Amino acid sequence: MTLLAFLFALGVLITAHEWGHYRVAVACGVKVLTFSIGFGKPLLLWKSRNPHPGQDTEFLISLIPLGGYVKMLDEREADVPPQDAFMALNRQPLWARAAIVSAGPLANLLLATCLYAATFWVGQYETQATFATPVAGSLAQAAGLQSGDTVLRAGASAENLQDIASLEALRWWMLLRDASPVYLEVQPLGKSSPHVLSLPPLADEAMRQGVDAWQARGFAGAWSRAVLANIQDGGAAQAAGLQRGDEVLRIDGRVVADAVDLRALVRASGQLQVPATQTWDVSRDGHLLHIQVQPDQIIQDGKFLGRIGAQVGEAPAKVWVQRGLWDGIHSAVSKTWQVSVMTLDMLGRLLTGHASLDQLSGPLAMADYAGRSANLGIGAYLGYLALVSVSLGVFNLLPLPVLDGGHLLYYLYEACTGHPPAAQWLDVMQRAGLVLLVTLMAFALFNDVVRLGWLP
Repeated sequence: MTLLAFLFALGVLITAHEWGHYRVAVACGVKVLTFSIGFGKPLLLWKSRNPHPGQDTEFLISLIPLGGYVKMLDEREADVPPQDAFMALNRQPLWARAAIVSAGPLANLLLATCLYAATFWVGQYETQATFATPVAGSLAQAAGLQSGDTVLRAGASAENLQDIASLEALRWWMLLRDASPVYLEVQPLGKSSPHVLSLPPLADEAMRQGVDAWQARGFAGAWSRAVLANIQDGGAAQAAGLQRGDEVLRIDGRVVADAVDLRALVRASGQLQVPATQTWDVSRDGHLLHIQVQPDQIIQDGKFLGRIGAQVGEAPAKVWVQRGLWDGIHSAVSKTWQVSVMTLDMLGRLLTGHASLDQLSGPLAMADYAGRSANLGIGAYLGYLALVSVSLGVFNLLPLPVLDGGHLLYYLYEACTGHPPAAQWLDVMQRAGLVLLVTLMAFALFNDVVRLGWLP
């Protein structure tokens, strides 16, 4: 599933990008020789039965699916018959050449908008914005956020709050605000009147450590009851007689607020030199039981932790989120713009040292995310495609040689000076750009290997 989802994603995104170049080139009267999805040996080859006037394009699907290209008639690359010279790319006015180059990235941004609109129109179940116990000592805990609090509205000030549809929507809203102060209107569990919490802005140092604004504020995720699911053979839970479906109410008299709280208490028990036996108050089939549990002690990342050998927590509550026609279009355009700005902001942080290069992801991470999103359903997968399409479009517009943005930079130079850059300079910049791009890809691939745990 992961491989198929990844290959399909690549095919769609590359086709959209190259189709943008192709369609605008044809519209500008440039002869397109080859349209290829992938590199290397052709696997499929065909020509259109009804080509555009003057066109005889070969369409290819090639062996290596990590990219594609559109080859156009160009006197700088090969001899051109005199009768076709007017269709050569180098003979076109500057605006036409710039439009052809820009069309690929812009096609990716348009595709992302369409995909986001489709996700909004189709609708999907999303996690209810009810929080689990925040991380101890975090900004969220200091602000007064408690287990079971449901966020109704959020804003940059207490007077300017907007409705929040789900936990995913809240997380996205918060990521857009980055380090800014946050105000949340929350409905406590079992209470009728909401109140507003304020979280202060994040320090710069918190954003340098490779965590996003959500993690840095100490949000632990969605609320779910402290219910045991799968019990592993030979673990502490089985030895104590715990069963699937048991709800843990208290440990040594301390109330267990939710599944996150229970996991934290179990993990903390392993920090003692000799883990102590705990008394668990458990609800089973309407009966209250007192069960003695001694968690196992393990070492993880150099730390002693407790473990009971059981899955903790149940699926969090879901809400159905769907938008109408025009609201979906407006939201799709807004989200494409927001993701584009966020992508540029992250690239800027990487270049200025305000974000760690460890956050770069490569093809292995993309494949992993493709498989996960496909397993979550069509809405999640379309959202994944849209996100990657925006990233591809924005990245290709960067003013780096070998990218579309690099060619636009050359055209800007030509517009200012009246002549293109010298051939020797173009060659040097193309080589330098290729080295930089390969270095970034290698670094991203290394990050993927580390992130996926493939290194010992």
